[in-house]
Amino acid sequence: MKPSAELIAGLNERFNHAVIAFVGDDGYPMSVATGFRAEPERGVVLLDDVAGAEVQPPEGERVNVVFSHIRPQPGVGYDERRYVSLWGALRRGNGHLELRPDRVHQWDEQEMSFFEFSERGVPQARGYMKRLSAETGRDVRPRLSFGWLFLRATRLPFLSATLVSVLLGIAVAAHADHFSFWVALLTLIGGACIHLGVNVANDIFDTRSGADQANVNPTQFSGGSRVILYGLLSMRQMVLLSIGFYGIGIGIGIALAAWRGWELLWIGVAGALISVFYTAPPLKLVHRGMGEIAVALGFGPIMALGAYFVQTGEYDREPLLASIPVGILIALILYVNEVPDRPADASVGKRTLPVRLSREAVVRGYVGAVAVTFALIAALAVAGLTARPTLIALAAAPLALPVVRTLRESYDNPYALMPAMGRNIQLHVVTGALLILGYVIAIVADAALEDPPMFLT
Repeated sequence: MKPSAELIAGLNERFNHAVIAFVGDDGYPMSVATGFRAEPERGVVLLDDVAGAEVQPPEGERVNVVFSHIRPQPGVGYDERRYVSLWGALRRGNGHLELRPDRVHQWDEQEMSFFEFSERGVPQARGYMKRLSAETGRDVRPRLSFGWLFLRATRLPFLSATLVSVLLGIAVAAHADHFSFWVALLTLIGGACIHLGVNVANDIFDTRSGADQANVNPTQFSGGSRVILYGLLSMRQMVLLSIGFYGIGIGIGIALAAWRGWELLWIGVAGALISVFYTAPPLKLVHRGMGEIAVALGFGPIMALGAYFVQTGEYDREPLLASIPVGILIALILYVNEVPDRPADASVGKRTLPVRLSREAVVRGYVGAVAVTFALIAALAVAGLTARPTLIALAAAPLALPVVRTLRESYDNPYALMPAMGRNIQLHVVTGALLILGYVIAIVADAALEDPPMFLT
């Protein structure tokens, strides 16, 4: 692309020096810094002559001239990063070198974040590695250590969603005098495997739909693992990984059902179908704005009821009610994480709630869901439908305030939203942990006291 007169005019204001890069007579790359003056009306840049330089830039041959700026921030890094890279032939005259550029490449951090700039360069990087592979006769691709690759491909930290729901179901069962450590451990492993299978499957279908490639603003919490897009793992490897996790999880579920009761299969089948069709065709629930409902059911009542059943051999109302608040909060994690993905999701027909709703409606929806969550916790505990010490979970409510504030202030800035997405996950984890702790308090009180007071039951 040929540089515009406006771009050339801006060089004088944005930069104070230029670097001429060229290939020397010996075939090695060379570079030399010099001053410059842009003349946009003529479409040229006048570079100060480098007469004192040991090696002179070649006249009449193509060179690369780079204008750059960066400001160091001690202890933090850098900001104000920007550059303009021009290509063209040099012509010498009247004590200067004249460059009439015919191609430009540029980046300004104030116009495009570094992360987006990096993502937009992924297709070019993959093309380069493909050409390099052909030239060298070996597979050239990016690599990560096994541990980091497994962590990224499975999005392991998000297992907190499974841990909270399963442990809550186990805690409710223990409050009813039913607890087996080994059954609890198997339940956690089975639930974790299904969850990891879901995570990997989501990346497979988001890659196939083009959602990952269209998303140039992934964050620490949104945008998927991107291991297929980056060439870290192949589609086939991810499919096998997902099948492996599902196989282990389903196998554990069948074993528990055979031991505890085949009625467990109903909840297991429901969970498996929801997890598969969350992104898989033909249902593609998340594409239809039903992702939050699917996540709330899967990581709320389904997991909690399943964990309760394998301990007690029966279903009950209490684990269902106790799990609804954590189900809503895990759905809100998805809800907020979908906000920065809106443009990419919309471009591939992934009609999530933040794609369908206005900014104001999304924020109001979040506030309303949080209010319902903590109102439910209070009402269920006061009514004695859940253990009354679970009222301590209300202490987590203030964690929602910075999420709401950041949603209102930085809705269209994916990277400014990252602290809010992290705090939203904390809201779910802390609330779930306090609900579980409430049940532990009730269990301890029941064991230690002959007639525990009502507020401890």
